[in-house]
Amino acid sequence: MTTKQTDDSTLLPTATPARTRAVVRELLCPQKGLAFAGFGLLVLATSVGLVTQPLLGHIVDLVTEHRAPKTLTWPVAALAGVAVAQGVLTALGMSLVSRLGETALARLRELFVERALALPLERVERAGSGDLNARVTRDVSRVADAVRGALPELARSALSIVLTLGALALLDWRFLLAALLAVPVQAHTARWYVRNAVPLYAGERIAAGAQQQQLLDTIGGARTVRAHRLQDGHTGQVTARSRAAVELTMRGVRLVLRFYARLHIAEYIGLAAVLVTGFLLVRSGSASVGTATAAALYFHSLFGPVNTALVLLDDAQSATAGLARLVGVVDEPAPAKAETADLPAPDPSVTLTGVSHAYLPGRPVLHGVDLEVRPKERVALVGTTGAGKTTLAKLVAGLHSPTAGRVDVGGAGPEAASRLVGLVTQEVHVFAGPLADDLRLARPDASDGELREALTAVDALGWAEALPEGLDTVVGEGGHRLTADRAQQLALARLVLADRPVVVLDEATAEAGSSGARLLDEAAERALRGRTALVVAHRLSQAAAADRIVVLSDGRVVESGTHPELLAAGGAYAALWHAWSGSRSPAEAGP
Repeated sequence: MTTKQTDDSTLLPTATPARTRAVVRELLCPQKGLAFAGFGLLVLATSVGLVTQPLLGHIVDLVTEHRAPKTLTWPVAALAGVAVAQGVLTALGMSLVSRLGETALARLRELFVERALALPLERVERAGSGDLNARVTRDVSRVADAVRGALPELARSALSIVLTLGALALLDWRFLLAALLAVPVQAHTARWYVRNAVPLYAGERIAAGAQQQQLLDTIGGARTVRAHRLQDGHTGQVTARSRAAVELTMRGVRLVLRFYARLHIAEYIGLAAVLVTGFLLVRSGSASVGTATAAALYFHSLFGPVNTALVLLDDAQSATAGLARLVGVVDEPAPAKAETADLPAPDPSVTLTGVSHAYLPGRPVLHGVDLEVRPKERVALVGTTGAGKTTLAKLVAGLHSPTAGRVDVGGAGPEAASRLVGLVTQEVHVFAGPLADDLRLARPDASDGELREALTAVDALGWAEALPEGLDTVVGEGGHRLTADRAQQLALARLVLADRPVVVLDEATAEAGSSGARLLDEAAERALRGRTALVVAHRLSQAAAADRIVVLSDGRVVESGTHPELLAAGGAYAALWHAWSGSRSPAEAGP
């Protein structure tokens, strides 16, 4: 079960505490043996360490009784043995607990990435990339830090507290009662801290996501911001959201300082009670000086684990807030997958029936579009900016679901789009790594010969083999940087390797300058050969070469026909063609 963020219903969901705990149990359940072994070793290590205080108390008794120096030999040797044994057992136990946490964290990351990649595009766009980016970076980092540091330390501290209190009771039950006087103050402090920290850290995560979203929006639209002289307004928005995030962080710092102050008060109360109890018991003859010393040392040794356990509440609350946000994404329902048996025969058609779509309620982008793309037909979508071309292309590719109407790919419904439709957009990402690996993203089992055939099909084999290490050359971030037109050729080569029967090109050759435009158009022509294709045309020369042209205006189909037919009709397409071709040379204008 998940709950939406109360301040912004468009954000990705955050899991409830109960659901978060359930997911943690599910992640840890397969590692029961590792958990028992790790915590068993920590129990043994802590138990061995508790022998230290009685040994020191025994040494005090030997000294106060003026025993011979040689009587100190075995207690000192025993202390050394205890130190070695405790160190070895603690190291082994902590390593197993750390392995337990890392294994669970790795599985959580896999689930998160798997579900995040499967999220519908409109869901991510509605939430904003800043929200998802904050979860991928800050929330994952907080949870990872807690797993690597807080979880093992918290486990060891909890065991130390329980076993030390038991050891105090074995010395004398009155020492235990004295030590427990600190518990009410510590419990009240813990409840007070959790009550204030949970909403504070949740708010901090939301503020961080909003800050990142504003930064991404401002940087991504930097050219437009400068062109319209909007720098001051965007700077003010970034400053306001950054200030909100900083204010929440400073509130957290003040909360932690008050938390520490209350813990010190509990320590003073408990230690004073144990010392007074020891004084009274020694004076009455009920305990020796060594026993009272051991009791005081036991309680003093609780300072570390108690403070660690309570202080780790800070990391725990921050990590819990991040974990709930990760689980919220993991719990997002996955889109339905098409069964192989339901897929249509080769050469499918694409049919849109009464398709409407709105990114925001009440603001439709498409209105009742009816369109059929016949098998192996190439249809070009043409229209002015904002006409709905890209939205229509995304609906056919299955990235969005229509608000109304239906999109059928070969009669198999929209769920088949992921298996049947290949998409190449204007924004192409070159993944970091060898060029061959980048190509094999489309077909992992492709041989080197098939990679070369795909590159040849888009006229890219020449420059690919001319790279320093050929197809093994590292490209992308930190490697050989590809130009915009070569990156598009790489995307088209992946399209050839994927061998999808339906292809959607969304201004896939728009990034090329005039010198590379014809080369990319020819590459796209070869990549589309024999396939059903829907092309969002950036240059009308692409539209002129298509089998049919569909003109969109304000989200509606206003014209449909071949290039000569639409020119002869003298409508919207003819006006666009004359305006476009009149501003270009004959070579650029094409047919």
